[in-house]
Amino acid sequence: MILNLNGIWKMKCTDENNWYKANVPGTVFNDLLNNGVIDDPFYRDNEIKALEIAAKDYEYKREFYIDKELLNHKRLVLCCKGLDTLAEIRINDKPVGRTKNMHRTYEFDIKEYVHEGENTIHIIFESSLEYVRKKNEENPLWGAEDAVKGFPHIRKGHCTFGWDWGPQIPDLGIWRDIFIRGYSFGKLDDVYITQKHEEGKVGLLIKADIENFCGELLDLEVTVTSPDGEVIASKTKTKDNKNHIYLDIENPKLWWPNGYGEQPLYTVEVKLKNKDVELDSKKFRIGLRTIKINRQRDEWGESFEFVVNGKDIFAMGANYIPEDSILARCSRERTEYLIKSCVEANFNTIRVWGGGIYPEDYFFDLCDEYGLIVWQDFMFACAIYEVTDEFIENVEEEAIDNIKRIRHHACLGLWCGNNEIESGWFYWDFERKARHKTGYIKLFEIVLPELVKKYDPNNFYWPSSPSSGGGFENPDDENTGDVHYWDVWHGLKPFTYYRNFKFRFVSEFGFQSFPSEKTIESFTLPEDRNIFSYVMERHQKNGAANGKILYYLSETFKYPKDFSSLIYVSQLLQAEAIKYGVEHWRRNRGRCMGAIYWQLNDCWPVASWSSIDYYGRWKALHYFARKFFAPVLLSVNDEGTQVEFHVTNETMENVKGSVVWKLRNVKEEILKEGKVSFEIAPLMAKKLKTLDFKDVLSSYNDKMETYLEYRLYTEKGIESEGTLLFVKPKHFLLKDPEIKAEITEKEDRYLISLTSKALAKYVELNIEGEDIIFMDNYFDLVPGNEKVIEVEKDIFTSVKDIESLKDNLKIRSLFDTVEQM
Repeated sequence: MILNLNGIWKMKCTDENNWYKANVPGTVFNDLLNNGVIDDPFYRDNEIKALEIAAKDYEYKREFYIDKELLNHKRLVLCCKGLDTLAEIRINDKPVGRTKNMHRTYEFDIKEYVHEGENTIHIIFESSLEYVRKKNEENPLWGAEDAVKGFPHIRKGHCTFGWDWGPQIPDLGIWRDIFIRGYSFGKLDDVYITQKHEEGKVGLLIKADIENFCGELLDLEVTVTSPDGEVIASKTKTKDNKNHIYLDIENPKLWWPNGYGEQPLYTVEVKLKNKDVELDSKKFRIGLRTIKINRQRDEWGESFEFVVNGKDIFAMGANYIPEDSILARCSRERTEYLIKSCVEANFNTIRVWGGGIYPEDYFFDLCDEYGLIVWQDFMFACAIYEVTDEFIENVEEEAIDNIKRIRHHACLGLWCGNNEIESGWFYWDFERKARHKTGYIKLFEIVLPELVKKYDPNNFYWPSSPSSGGGFENPDDENTGDVHYWDVWHGLKPFTYYRNFKFRFVSEFGFQSFPSEKTIESFTLPEDRNIFSYVMERHQKNGAANGKILYYLSETFKYPKDFSSLIYVSQLLQAEAIKYGVEHWRRNRGRCMGAIYWQLNDCWPVASWSSIDYYGRWKALHYFARKFFAPVLLSVNDEGTQVEFHVTNETMENVKGSVVWKLRNVKEEILKEGKVSFEIAPLMAKKLKTLDFKDVLSSYNDKMETYLEYRLYTEKGIESEGTLLFVKPKHFLLKDPEIKAEITEKEDRYLISLTSKALAKYVELNIEGEDIIFMDNYFDLVPGNEKVIEVEKDIFTSVKDIESLKDNLKIRSLFDTVEQM
C-alpha cells in the first residue's frame, strides 16, 4: 500500500516568515519563480543573483493522513527518491533522518513516528553552496575552474555549481518522488534478471531477494509477456531470502540499436503474494540482446568497440548533460523530444556525462524504445576527491542504488567510472598528493568495478573516459581505449588535424557555436546583441570562446555583414568541424569504432558545443549529423587536386549502387563527370576510387572557381550527397544563386521546391513565428537539381494557409552573409 506525498507542499526560506506554495517533485528555484519571488535566472545577467538565493537554507512542509489500514502494516517506510542534497527529515516534529547525497534513494522506517489521522512532514535543506565553501576553506580540493570552488566535497550534480557551458545555480529541494509504503508479511527487496543466449532461445534467470516478516511460505510469481502478447509464467512458494526462477523464451525477438534492427521489449513482472493477497511487485521492460565491449590486440594496438548480438557497431552519437539547470522543468515529453531528435539524426549511442545526474527512469525507457546504446558514467568529473571511509560508504550506496535501478535496461552499454579524472592526473598537473592519487585508484579501479561485478556482472566497466584501461597509462593513447580530442577548438588546430589521428573510439570532441537568434532574443535586449557585449559574454562560459569562434571564422569564411549572419555562420563552422572528424573516422571503420561528439543539448540558453539548443532548436550541426551519421555514407577525402570517394555501410545489408560526380565551375559549366558503380558488404567502409583533377585545377585561381558535386544512388534513390570546394569558402568565388522557391499544397502538407542558378552553399530555411524541424536544412543547392522539402501542416502553430507560409518563409545561403559590392 502506497501513500503518495507528491503534490502541493508549502516552502520558505528558513530565516523568513512567508510561506509559499510548492510543487513536489520540484526545486527551490522553480517554486520561487512560480511564486514571483525571484526573476528568471536565465535572463540577461540574473544568474548573478542565483548564488545569493542558493546561499540560504529552505524548508518544506505538508500534512498527510494515515488511515487505520495503512497504520496496521508491520512496516511503514518513507521513500525519498531524490533530495537535493543536505536535508533533515522530521515527522510530527521528530527527527527521522538526514541525507547527504543527491544521487541516492533514502528509505526511513517511520512507523514509530506516525499515528492515525493527520500527520506532518517537514524537510529542512541546508545550503550546499555554503557547505562546500566552508569545506573548501578547511581543505581545498581542485575542481573544474568554471564551477564554484569546493564542489568535490559534496555528492551533488557537479554542474549545478557551474561548468564551461552552464550557470552557477546550486538548487535545492525534493526533486524526485516521495511516498510512504506499508509492508506486511514480506517485500521484494531486489530483482535481477540475466539472460543466457542460445541458438533459437533465450533463457531468463530471475533472481528475487525477499524480506519475509512473517516466517510463513509466500508465493513468488513471475510473468513474462512478449511484444506479441504471449505470456510465460512461473510460480513457486518460498520463505527464503534468495530465489531463482528460470524461464525459456523460444523464438526470441532480439533488441537492436537504432539502424540495425527493431527494438522489441518484453515485460517481466514479479509478484510476492500471501494467499492471493499481493504484498509487493516489480515490473521491468527488457530487451533480449547481448552487449559487450570488444578489446582485442590487433595490428594497430587494441580495439575498443561495442558488439551487439555478435555484430560490431560503429557508435554514433553525442554526449548528454542535464536538460535544465532547474531540474523541476524537466519532463518525459521534453526528454522524448530530445531522444527522437537523436534517432532522426541517425544516432545509435548516447553518453551520459559524469558531471551531472543519473537520468530519470524514463530516459532509459526511451533509449530502450528508440534504440540508443547508453554509455553511463558514474557521477564524477574533472575533480579531486577526499576519499575517506565515510566518502566511500556514501558512494557505495549511491552506486548500488543506481546500478540496481538501471541495469535491466536493454540500452545500457557500459558503466564508466568518471569523466576526465584519470587524464587530469596525467595531463593537467593535478596537485599530486599521495593520498589523493591512492584514493583515486581505490575508488575507480577497486570499489566501483567490484560493485559493478557484484550487482551487474553482465555489463562492462571502464575506469575513466578517456582511458587506455586504467593505471594512468597514457589515457589518450591513439591506439587503445577511448579518447577525448580537443586540439581542434581548445588548441586552435585547423579542422584538417582530425585526419592526423585514427583513434579507436572518440568519446569527446567538439566545436562551439551560438544558439539560434530566437534563443538569443529570449535572454537579451536589442542592445545586448553583439557577441562581445556583457550579456552575451555572461551566456558564454568558456572563457575567450567567442574570440575562438571568430578566429576559426577568419580562417574559413568572410566576415559576416551583421549579427544575424554571424550567428548563422558560427553554426556552419561548428557543423563543418564535426563533419570533418566524423567522416574521417567513419572512413576508417574497423580501426576507429566510435564518434561521440560533445555535446547534444544545453541546460540553459547559451553559446556552447551543443547541436540542439536549450529550447530544442536544431542547430546546423544536428542537421549535418543526420547526414554524416547516415547508415550509408558517401564521403570524400581530398588532398590538393586529388579526391578519394569512400562509402561506409553501417547497415546489416549488402548495398549496391553508384556514385555520380560532376566537376563544375562557377559559370555552371560541367568540366568533367563520371560514374562509379559499387557493392559493399554490411558493416564495412570502402574506398571506391581516386580522381585527380590536376589538369583542370592547375592554379589557385582555377580552384577558386571550381567545385565538385557528388551523389550516391541506391535502389532507394539518393542516399548521400554533397559538394566539395578546393579552397576555403572565404576564397571561393560564389555567385548570387538567385534561389527560387515554389510552394504547392497537398491535403496534409506543403511542398517547398527550391532551385538555384548558381551553387548555393548551406541553404537555410526558416519560417518566422514557427519552431519546426525540416526534413533537411543547411544543404547545398546545385543548378539543375531541384530540392523538395515537405512540411506537414499539423506542425504549424501560426501558419494558417499557403499564403501565410509564403509570407513567412525566409531563405538564405552563405552568399547572403556578406555585403555585395
